[in-house]
Amino acid sequence: MDVVAAQPLPAPDDPEAALAAVVALRRLAGRLESDAVVEAIAQGWTWAQVGEALGISAQAAHKKFASEVRARRGR
Repeated sequence: MDVVAAQPLPAPDDPEAALAAVVALRRLAGRLESDAVVEAIAQGWTWAQVGEALGISAQAAHKKFASEVRARRGR
């Protein structure tokens, strides 16, 4: 797992830097979410457990991540 060095957040009065940071954080969060879901399913979690952990339904979790889980299993 990559280690992200702590950096000060840009000030909101610098919208270009602040919005770039928001985009970077969203990408990082998305990667962490996908990796965690794939690992949870590999460890035997149900879609209901994954959904509950993410605050969404089992169906929503399955719809969002099932193709990623299948793709990574094939590797």
